[in-house]
Amino acid sequence: MRSRTNLVPRLGIVLGSGLGGLADELAGPVAIPFDELPGWPAATAPGHVGRLILGRLDGVPVAMLQGRLHLYEGNDPGLVVQPVLLMGRLGASTVVLTNAAGGLNPAYAAGTLMLIADHINLTGRTPLLGPNADEIGPRFPDLTDVYAPANRERLHAAAEAEGTSLEEGIYVGLLGPTYETPAEVRMFRGLGGDAVGMSTVLEAIACRWAGIEVAGISLVTNPGAGYSGEPLNHEEVLAAGAAAGPRLARVIRRFLRELP
Repeated sequence: MRSRTNLVPRLGIVLGSGLGGLADELAGPVAIPFDELPGWPAATAPGHVGRLILGRLDGVPVAMLQGRLHLYEGNDPGLVVQPVLLMGRLGASTVVLTNAAGGLNPAYAAGTLMLIADHINLTGRTPLLGPNADEIGPRFPDLTDVYAPANRERLHAAAEAEGTSLEEGIYVGLLGPTYETPAEVRMFRGLGGDAVGMSTVLEAIACRWAGIEVAGISLVTNPGAGYSGEPLNHEEVLAAGAAAGPRLARVIRRFLRELP
C-alpha cells in the first residue's frame, strides 16, 4: 500500500452490498483491487466491487473497502479480517462497518438504517483462533463495548442533523450463503436479534482485539423469511442498498466531519 500512497487515514469505512457508491465521491482516490494485494483473492459476492481505496472525503483522509471478503466465499477467518486490520495499520483509529441485512425485528421495514449496538456471532468462526499475535492484541480481548458507545452517540447525532431516522439494535452474524429459514428467523428474534446477515462480526472482533474503535450500521433490505410470505433474493438486497445508500452516505459524512 505504501508503494502506492502515503495518505494516513483517520477513518476506515467498509461498504457492504449495494452501498459502494460512497467510494465514488472520494477526492484523489488511489484504488487497488483486492487481487493486487498479496494473498487477497478477488471479491466474488454480487454488489462487491472488491477494491481498497484511499482518498479524501470532505477533506478528511479515509480508507474505504468497496466490498469485503466473506467466509461463505471459502475464505479463512484470518483473511476475512485482514482488510480492517490493514486499515488500522495504515493509521485509522476507527472503522465504520456497514452491511445489508435481513430484518428480524418486525418493526424494521425494508430501508431501515439500524445502528449496531451489539452482535451475536453465530458463524461458528473466530479470527483469533490459534497462536495469538501479541504484538497486535491480547489473548483474551474484552468485547463488552464492541461498538463504542461514543461512536453510537455521534452517529445518532449525525442522523438527526441530516434528518434521517436511525434505529438501534442487535446484529446476528451467520456463515451463509443461504438465507435463513422461517424457523431460524423466529429463533434469532427470540435470542434478541433485530437484523441478520453474513458479515461484520469477525471484522468487529478483530478491530477490538487490535485496539481499533468500531461503529456499525446495517441497512435492513428485506423482512426475514416467513414475515412477508415472499421468497428472498439478492436483487432486492442490491436495489434496497441503492435506494438507501444516499441516506447512509449523508450520515457517514456528517459523522466524519464531526470526529474529535
